[in-house]
Amino acid sequence: MGPVLVQTTREGQFLILQYAGPGRPVRNIGILLLDPASGRVHIDLLRDFSRIADPDDEEVLACLKDDLEAKSAEMGGEAFLRYLEDTLSNVLLVTERETVRIEDGVRVTLARLFDQHVEKSKVVPFVTHLPLYSLRAAAGKFGEDMEVAEEDWLPAPERLRLTEDMFVARVVGRSMEPRIPDGSLCVFRYHVVGSRQGKLLLVELLGATDSSARYTVKRYTSRKVSLGEDEWRHESIRLEPLNPEYEPIDLEPDRLRVIGEFIQVLE
Repeated sequence: MGPVLVQTTREGQFLILQYAGPGRPVRNIGILLLDPASGRVHIDLLRDFSRIADPDDEEVLACLKDDLEAKSAEMGGEAFLRYLEDTLSNVLLVTERETVRIEDGVRVTLARLFDQHVEKSKVVPFVTHLPLYSLRAAAGKFGEDMEVAEEDWLPAPERLRLTEDMFVARVVGRSMEPRIPDGSLCVFRYHVVGSRQGKLLLVELLGATDSSARYTVKRYTSRKVSLGEDEWRHESIRLEPLNPEYEPIDLEPDRLRVIGEFIQVLE
């Protein structure tokens, strides 16, 4: 896993969901993005319909995302899009499909399409979005109090309670599969809450000469020895992969620095 962000690119298809209320102009209200790799349709809709819809329609539109996601999960992505293309008319419409390059993950691509075709998302740091860093920048900002500029602000998971010590970085490599797929954008928290034992941590391997091997995410375990009177010290650290094809890394305690705790894969 290296400190440089890499792009994983594939082609997907998207269409725009539109609302045509009585006596109102047609408005783009959402994006439906089909990812052929998973067969899933990812959906992003306006949150507030009060500005564009009649009161009766507003109540229906407020429930629309949940309804669409349930139908998509039931039918499968391709069948679901065909169903919308064949049946929607009148108040709800869809445009013809377009091909799009899915770069840096489905969530980032979906947000970009939403900004382009529906409405520019308002970025509220650590409320709606999290900063994206390279691993080297994250290590500098959170470990050495350096002034580091974020590369971008990415939409945060809807149900995740955000704090100002959270950030996003890309994990490259297969050692933590299936929990963390190769190339995933992941959310980390700088402060490790409670014991580190057994947690998935982003660490810097001190003294590593190969920059591509300098940062890694592994399950942290340590062996301690008692010094008496509730005092103890770390005797050794083991960094364990989740993928059995890879070997654990055994280190002296002074050979690594913990940068943050893994929270979740962004998508």
